[in-house]
Amino acid sequence: MTVKTNRIAFQGDFGANSDMACRDMFPSMEPLPCQTFEDAFLAVENGDADLGMIPIENTIAGRVADIHHLLPESRLHIVGEYFMPIRFQLMVLPGVKHDEIRTVHSHIHALGQCRKIVRANRWKPIVAGDTAGAAKLVAETGDRSMAALAPRLAADLYGLEILAENVEDTDSNVTRFVVLSREDQRTTRKSKDELIITTFVFNVRNIPAALYKAMGGFATNGINMTKLESYQLGGKFVATQFYADIEGHPDDEGVRHAMDELRFFSENVRILGTYKAHPMRGVL
Repeated sequence: MTVKTNRIAFQGDFGANSDMACRDMFPSMEPLPCQTFEDAFLAVENGDADLGMIPIENTIAGRVADIHHLLPESRLHIVGEYFMPIRFQLMVLPGVKHDEIRTVHSHIHALGQCRKIVRANRWKPIVAGDTAGAAKLVAETGDRSMAALAPRLAADLYGLEILAENVEDTDSNVTRFVVLSREDQRTTRKSKDELIITTFVFNVRNIPAALYKAMGGFATNGINMTKLESYQLGGKFVATQFYADIEGHPDDEGVRHAMDELRFFSENVRILGTYKAHPMRGVL
């Protein structure tokens, strides 16, 4: 990896889960907070950061909206992945009691991952730009009726008090992040037992059973496809793009044959990245 700025961009304020993922995976790099996902992508594209740490899916809330659209359009490359168990703390202004809370603020995915405590207390959920931003808002507003759902780090950064710990709906709450770079840093296999992930997008040709035929090569070559998702392009139901993760390297014989078959029945095939699997993959 060519280091120029030693910064890694993420969406949100300091103390967000993405900030924690940056610090965990790249402790020597400086996290660069960005207001939106688009801003984080642009920071990497423009050279303001060397890498980007972007959440792509969660075991409870599903895929993160817009990321699958931003990735192919950005021309950035996936160079790694990080799986992080997500823990949310209910935080308030110092001295606030449980029965004073009327609204709870957080990122839309965080609210979706903590539905039980919100419903049980009949609090009004209010969407914020990110988890740490919600904690910052509570601190700056000074309203005793407001609470935030955010990582523990945010309470320390913004002087809040944790009223309840680990309030997520399940302890299997894990977010998968992808690490993005301007450079195509396709990993090389160090041993035949090393698990490599290849991510790509494609559009099938407009012929009958095109998707079935395009996928056939992965089955016949014994390639495990861990993810296949579709989404519409350009606001039209007739233009569909597919996003896929497979286990294997493009240089592997089976993967090479499967990708050749995919290209025959598809168009606009683009490999977004080939990278080493995180140790938690396969465990969840």
